[in-house]
Amino acid sequence: MLYKTLHIKSLIIFVGIFTMMSCGTSREVSAEDKSRLDQIINNQFFKIEAQFARPLTTNALSQIANAGLLAPGDNASRINLQGNSAYLKFEGDTVSADLPYFGERQMGGGYSRNTGIEFEGVPKDLEIEKDADKNFYNIKFNISDETENYQIVLKLYPSLDAFININSSQRFPIRYDGTLKAIKEK
Repeated sequence: MLYKTLHIKSLIIFVGIFTMMSCGTSREVSAEDKSRLDQIINNQFFKIEAQFARPLTTNALSQIANAGLLAPGDNASRINLQGNSAYLKFEGDTVSADLPYFGERQMGGGYSRNTGIEFEGVPKDLEIEKDADKNFYNIKFNISDETENYQIVLKLYPSLDAFININSSQRFPIRYDGTLKAIKEK
């Protein structure tokens, strides 16, 4: 009898803890959040402020991190950008970016004062897809600066979390994590 009572109490405690944990970690996306994201994307006037850079971790980047050349708290796979003005911006049909780059060049692009990823222009092959089941937008486009071509993929969520994936013709890939903000039309 005592064994059954302990077993039932243990089962009740387990179910209670499991229920509390599952309620605390899941977040239902509200209709208001979805509507806000739809409006931001449809206006095409928004800015992603990058908070973290996530470079492809190569041997060379690991050696830099191991030598203590990164800021405290940073590592070879996650670099804090907060306090910098790292962004990707849509202003109607024009896209611009000023993002610091951490990683390796794949081939020479000549010497330049700009070591980051900087561009401004009209994107080519722009695709904006909404995944209604998973509640996010997937935006793909290509853009070039003077010497380099970029393939950009953005993932934008109703929580205003944003992810920028960049493949370059001259550099290893990099991802940026940030927040999405609507901006005013000029």
